Amino acid sequence: MILIFLFMLLVHSSANETKFVYNGFQGSINKLHLDGLASILPNGVLQITNSSQSLQHISHAFYPHPIFFKPNHLSFSTTFVFAMNRLARTKARDSGIIFAIASLIANFNKAIPLTSCLSPHHIFAVVLQASKVNINLNSLVPIDSVLGAYYLDKEGVNKTLVLNSGKPVQIWIDYNDTELLVNVTLAPFGHPKPSRCLLSRHINFSTAVLQNMYTGFSYCTNHVSSNNQYILGWSWNQNGKAEDLDPSKLPSLPRIRHKRHGILIGLIAVLVVLIMVVSAGWISWKKKFQELLEPWEKEYASQRFLYRDLYVATKGFRSSELLGVGGFGKVYKGVLPSTNVEVAVKRVSHNSKQGIREFVAEISSMRRLSHRNLVQLLGYCRKEGKLFLVYEHMANGSLDKFLFSQDKKLSLTWPLRLKIVEGVASALLYLHEGWEQVVLHRDVKASNVLLDAKMNAKLGDFGLARLYDHNNDPRTTHVVGTIGYIAPEVSRTQKPTTKADVYAFGMFLLEVGCGRRPIGIQRETGEEDFLSDRVYDCWKRGEILKASDPKMKGDYQEKEMELVLKLGLLCLHPKAKERPTMRQVVQFLDGSLTLPDLTSEYDIESHSWFWEGWRKTYSLTTSNGAETYGIMSSTNSVLQYGR
Repeated sequence: MILIFLFMLLVHSSANETKFVYNGFQGSINKLHLDGLASILPNGVLQITNSSQSLQHISHAFYPHPIFFKPNHLSFSTTFVFAMNRLARTKARDSGIIFAIASLIANFNKAIPLTSCLSPHHIFAVVLQASKVNINLNSLVPIDSVLGAYYLDKEGVNKTLVLNSGKPVQIWIDYNDTELLVNVTLAPFGHPKPSRCLLSRHINFSTAVLQNMYTGFSYCTNHVSSNNQYILGWSWNQNGKAEDLDPSKLPSLPRIRHKRHGILIGLIAVLVVLIMVVSAGWISWKKKFQELLEPWEKEYASQRFLYRDLYVATKGFRSSELLGVGGFGKVYKGVLPSTNVEVAVKRVSHNSKQGIREFVAEISSMRRLSHRNLVQLLGYCRKEGKLFLVYEHMANGSLDKFLFSQDKKLSLTWPLRLKIVEGVASALLYLHEGWEQVVLHRDVKASNVLLDAKMNAKLGDFGLARLYDHNNDPRTTHVVGTIGYIAPEVSRTQKPTTKADVYAFGMFLLEVGCGRRPIGIQRETGEEDFLSDRVYDCWKRGEILKASDPKMKGDYQEKEMELVLKLGLLCLHPKAKERPTMRQVVQFLDGSLTLPDLTSEYDIESHSWFWEGWRKTYSLTTSNGAETYGIMSSTNSVLQYGR
């Protein structure tokens, strides 16, 4: 008898676990509770709304039998395929399909707005609107709401999904009563179920359900319906995963029929005119973006970007996308249309037709440079003499914005400054010694140090000086660099070396430690203020820390600050051979090499003409228009160092 009782109990329990599958609804008119606008079309599509019946605002399609929920087993799994087609522009922006588990079907028998059509008691609902998915639990106010999207497993990103586009969409709704977790997942119909759900929310389902509940679909709006909404198939299971729908058995969506053929004819006429206009524009556009790929350039084809892609990415090189202007041209922010990757596009000044091939070859060479503290060069583009370099985009811009701004929000801590210094030093060492050939930067300064989203420092514009040289007439000379960072011997000989980069790095160290530009103006006297003089004078008095950035208010490691400032002076030595190499600089910074005593090891006092008399390198113009580079002494006489 006991065995018979247990068997009957098991049968009763299993019978109360509802499971059903509708692969289309043909022949199911007596298997669903339908009222209002809801109907089953001849091909088996369940139509929730019909825009032609505009006087009604109610629509329900429910499984006719109650769903039995046991107190210790509230889990369920369901999936269905739906389509919403907006036929006209109306005010019914809040219209949508409601999937609900409700205590009474009668809860939906009122023509009220969507924001009010959910009973405030014993109801769980997932509301599908034009662009959003909402979850409601015993309330008129959604407990969660997200924009429609689905996860692309291969790419690892979410893709936006418009729910009222008229295309079929599949949704999976799963509730786990052990974890009290409801998961909602979307995907275009035919796309496999994504591995990540769109919406996941912890809810206590027991507060919403009674022992007997009803499940199904509803529609309501406070405006005349302008939508056709359909359900193609539905699967439900209370004991495990809902059975997959069979795509081969699901009905097709009905075609939309337009009543106003006159409007259609008018639209066709307008379309013909538009086609003619667009064709003319297309010819002009094609000519504008026509690419010229010379035979020798095929070797670099994989590194070349299309001009039209860069044009679209930068919004036509619009001024609003301009990131900055440097010695080599303007830099624009862009988003590549094919990949949505943010880039920085540098439009480079280049007028030499003879140097184009060398220019591209140099870019190809630089593109192979790879270091965590170098801005990655992605490729190039050329168009009718215009040359473009495409770099990775650095979200936080250049370092000078943080060093010299008075905004406290942009203030840099000392550990971050030291990390930036070490990163730039490592990048220069790589350029000088770590690659197959020596690469001179020739313009090391704070504005050429860029910061990514995590405030990691990367040196930019490396190697551009050599590219710029291709643009010069070999019969002329040109000093590349920035006033205040150019080593004295470069002004004299115009032959840069790695020690010239070390000199510029020394000035960069003083910039970071002092928070000042190499050359400024004294507020009191209006005279020029030279950063190297200030630091040197403090060092002579034994008070070098007084030269540190006052914005830090002494919040730094004194030994580290002293090391950075003294190393800066050492790198600024007037004699190139007395400056350290970048390898030694890195060793000084990491502590593996001890910084020599400046007074005993390097007789800087004997070069007082430099520290006390040398002021800055000027670019002068002679009567014949040629540039002369010289050094301005304290007596205001110019010592000319070459033409």
